[in-house]
Amino acid sequence: MSDIIHLLPDSIANQIAAGEVIQRPASVVKELVENAVDAGAKHIRVEIKDAGRTLVQVIDDGKGMSETDARMAFERHATSKISSADDLFALHTMGFRGEALASIVAVSQVELRTRLKGAELGTHLLFCGSKFEKIEPDACNEGSIFSVKNLFFNVPARRKFLKSNETEFRNIVNEFERVALVNPDIAFSLYHNDTEIFNLPQSGLRQRIVNVFGKSLNQKLLSVTVESPLASITGFVGRPDSAKKRGALQYFFVNGRFMKHPYFHRAVMQAYDQLIPAGEQPGYFLYFTLNPASIDVNIHPTKTEIKFEDEQPIWQILMAVVRETLAKSSAIPMIEFEEEHVPQIPVYNPTRTPQVQQPPRVQVHSNYNPFDVQTSRTGTMDWDKMYQNFEAERAQVEIAPESSFLPDPEMVVEKVPSGAEENRLFENETSGSCYQYKGRYIVTSLKSGLALVDQHRAHIRILFDQYLANIRQRKGASQQVLFPEMLELTTDEAAVLPWLLDDLRFIGFDLVDEGNNNYSIQGVPVGVENLDPALLLRDMIDQAGEIGCDVQEEVCRSLALSLARAAAIPAGKSLSLVEMDHLLAALFSCPESNLTPDGKTIVTLLTDEELEKRF
Repeated sequence: MSDIIHLLPDSIANQIAAGEVIQRPASVVKELVENAVDAGAKHIRVEIKDAGRTLVQVIDDGKGMSETDARMAFERHATSKISSADDLFALHTMGFRGEALASIVAVSQVELRTRLKGAELGTHLLFCGSKFEKIEPDACNEGSIFSVKNLFFNVPARRKFLKSNETEFRNIVNEFERVALVNPDIAFSLYHNDTEIFNLPQSGLRQRIVNVFGKSLNQKLLSVTVESPLASITGFVGRPDSAKKRGALQYFFVNGRFMKHPYFHRAVMQAYDQLIPAGEQPGYFLYFTLNPASIDVNIHPTKTEIKFEDEQPIWQILMAVVRETLAKSSAIPMIEFEEEHVPQIPVYNPTRTPQVQQPPRVQVHSNYNPFDVQTSRTGTMDWDKMYQNFEAERAQVEIAPESSFLPDPEMVVEKVPSGAEENRLFENETSGSCYQYKGRYIVTSLKSGLALVDQHRAHIRILFDQYLANIRQRKGASQQVLFPEMLELTTDEAAVLPWLLDDLRFIGFDLVDEGNNNYSIQGVPVGVENLDPALLLRDMIDQAGEIGCDVQEEVCRSLALSLARAAAIPAGKSLSLVEMDHLLAALFSCPESNLTPDGKTIVTLLTDEELEKRF
């Protein structure tokens, strides 16, 4: 029997490795920018075309490479970062595995121009799908210029499953931001299709955060600093009043490297306990510095998962310093004793000159003096008429006799339908058979029992169907505002918004692009005039970004649901009998009336049999 085990060619092995290291254009940006940081660059420029499908170019002024190093850099496991296994526990660089360039060149066409500092000439190399094509001298600037073209051109399946340009570009922005936030001493710039997205000069840490996410964030940051034998932690946390339900800016960095750490995230959340509403998330930018030997970054090729030797003590330190920061900044509310209706207790003060108390000054009409007995008795108010009007209004809302709560036999349905007929459950009900309980539930009678309807959820279902129909039918009513409000977006939010503009317009929003990621809100949907349109829009954009711009129907449903939740009548609002009747009529004309769009129960039926058992 012949031998069947053999070594794979390097080209195939590189493509297999690329499946882990290079998942999308954002992965190329991350690896090349991190290499530029390791090369000591002070200015890094990133050029993107078609969200990285056509071109990813990274230009740096680092130390560059010689001709030999430039050729060797594309070999598997070729690296200048480590030389022995012990170096893995003393890492001070972003990269060390030696897989990135070999993986990139395996699935793209790569061009490199590089010149070593102090050298007269540089080197120009060309690769195509792991195949070396050309190397020649080149009169380029000091540093390196990596140009990655036609990503996944030789792996059609991978290219086919790339997301939309909006989604891929947002991922690129996220990777770019992570590197820029931890290297404020380096100037970064990002261009997409020749349009400047970021231009970040060298600055301090706080200024870098503000430059990336906008000036409005500056007032929401609280400084964090702690030194301990295990680790030093610096950075910023957000004020409790800046917490968000989604889209919160949350970043952990360790020794200059971005990381994801759910355990440390729980420590931060523990510090905010009782300070923010349930379901909201605070923002934070926290930087850990500790001995490289006490962490292991060689867990995953993306190097965002890191193990800590002293994880639990660092958890305690992190929670304590965040809680202390919140307390020092007066972010934790102080106990305020009730001052209203507290009796004034006079205290004798011999040094104080007694003052004669003056009667209160009252704003009155010229022909009326409240301190004049005669004029106070000769007012023109018709008290008898006022009392009659009061009694008439009282009679309208007076509780009816017990017998009036029984359903009219002509108005109730003959049976309790099921399936598609459930939507006509109350179509014959009248306003006289409705009752509001605790300002939250509408109780209405049926032949078979009682139905309890959650008014807030019912209105969400009604509005959701209306907004979704407006998007699908490409129409919507907008209420123009007298004073337009400005909407300032972060770069990744601004990358999503253009894709949503048409759908937002069909819902009723009228937005005008003012440049620099700023939009003026000229109109809002009818019925949400009293809400904060900027906050509402930002929440809708964040939710759409989490879903991804590729699932058109899901994004439309997300927009409609976010707006319906904000505009729906709140629990606790009193409704008239006519309003309740209209609400029920609209609810049971919806295709689905028993559940909200997110699956919560709207209607509960209490049958006669259940009532009898209770008695």
